[in-house]
Amino acid sequence: MARRRRHVRGRPCGVLGARSRGGDRRVAPRMRGEGMTVRQQWVVVLGVIVLLGAGSYAFQRAFGNEVQPVEVGSKAPPFRAWTIDGTDRVKRLADYKGDVVLLNVWATWCPPCKAEMPTLERLHEMYGADGLKIVAVSVDETASDDSIRTYARNMGLRFEILHDSAGAIEQTYQVMGYPETYVIGRDGVIHKKWMGAADWTSEGNIALVRSLLGLPASVASGTSDPLRALATR
Repeated sequence: MARRRRHVRGRPCGVLGARSRGGDRRVAPRMRGEGMTVRQQWVVVLGVIVLLGAGSYAFQRAFGNEVQPVEVGSKAPPFRAWTIDGTDRVKRLADYKGDVVLLNVWATWCPPCKAEMPTLERLHEMYGADGLKIVAVSVDETASDDSIRTYARNMGLRFEILHDSAGAIEQTYQVMGYPETYVIGRDGVIHKKWMGAADWTSEGNIALVRSLLGLPASVASGTSDPLRALATR
């Protein structure tokens, strides 16, 4: 069993056995020389703190989005993508501050993406004037802005479509497949995350959008048909 160290008058005893008048007096000076002063110890401690802080910052920059899952209840992370109207302007999430945002990540070659586009357009027709911004970010790597515009025109889409050919938004939002959609409230919080195609004019989705927009719970009682409801507004 290891012996407990005893301290007498502030000095350690029992390092090499009990002290005696005939003991080797060279031991203590050598140990003091190999030790560190209080000041040196503080320098080491501060150095470690700085290194840990720098490492934590670098880790957060490199893997921040993986450390903090993008899920319902979390703040929507910032993104940027480019317009396809020929101006090549950068749009960011901050540009939609004060609006309810339906952020849709998609690609022109994706059949499920195409399948849900008509319901996104109908949702835009119903609530675009009330503050709902549908922002569909194409992550096509090789498709040109012109081909994406042609796709949107053929589909009759009038909501905002952006392009991120580098796919940065996929990493930022931890996209697992296409399409993937996030409904973001005016508070900047994600209220719904959906992977795969959806009917965005379903009763549940309509109720969510109306709630986030601060509109009454139902448009027309006794009907679940969003197009009929639109006609009654």
